[in-house]
Amino acid sequence: MRVFSILILAALLSGSAFAQYQGPRRQKNLDAALAAGKGFSPALSFQSLYGGRFKIGWGVRYTGYFGKSTELVTAPAALTSGKTDPSVLFSENILSNFDTLTLNKVQSNALNAVINLQFSLSNRFEVGFNIDAIGLSFGAQQMGRFHSASESAALDNTVQTAKPTTFNLLLISDNDRGNLNSELYARYWVSDRMAVRAGLSFNFVEYTTDQKLTFDNDRFRYKSLLPMVAVSFTPFAK
Repeated sequence: MRVFSILILAALLSGSAFAQYQGPRRQKNLDAALAAGKGFSPALSFQSLYGGRFKIGWGVRYTGYFGKSTELVTAPAALTSGKTDPSVLFSENILSNFDTLTLNKVQSNALNAVINLQFSLSNRFEVGFNIDAIGLSFGAQQMGRFHSASESAALDNTVQTAKPTTFNLLLISDNDRGNLNSELYARYWVSDRMAVRAGLSFNFVEYTTDQKLTFDNDRFRYKSLLPMVAVSFTPFAK
C-alpha cells in the first residue's frame, strides 16, 4: 500500500501528466496472472472499470494456490486477537491461542467477485489495487498434523483431515473468511489491446478441519505475499 500511495502522489504533483491523459471512461480487461514464491498462485480474471483518471469497478476472478508442506495457524479473529470489531486492525496477536495445522500439500481454488480501484498516470501507465469480496472455494481433502498451543491438549500432535473453507467473505483483517486474493500492481499498455502488469499478490489460504479442535476451532489460515506478473487484454481498443 505504501508504494501505491507514493505513485498516486507523484501523479497528483504532475500537472503535465493530467493534461496529456485522454483515456477511456470505461475499460474491460481479461487478465492472466502468476504469483510465485514458496508456493505458486495462478489467477484468471475479468475486470470492468468506470471513471476517468481514477476508476472503480468490479470483476470476477479464479485464484488457485498450490504448495508443498505448509503450516496454517488459527484463523478466527476472536482467537488471534480477542476482538472482532474494526480495532482488530491494530490489535496484537494472542500467541497463546495460535494452534498450527501442517498440511502435507495445499491445493485450493477460489472463484470470487472482485472490487477494483485504479489510477492512470498517463494514457498507457496505470497503478491499481484489487481485492476479492465474496465467493466460493473448492479443493481436495488433505491430511495434516495438528499441534496445539497447549501441549497438554488431548488432540495435540494428532493427524487431522481438512479441505478448503467453502465460503469466502471479505470483512476486516482476521475476520475474513475463506480463500481471498488481493493485488497491488502497476500496468503498462504496450498496445491498444495488450498490457503487462507486475506487483504483489496477497493470499489468504484457509482450510477447515473435519472436526472441532482446541478452542472449539476448525479454521486454519496461511497468509502468503508473493511477487506477481500478468498479461492483460482488452477486447475493445483503448
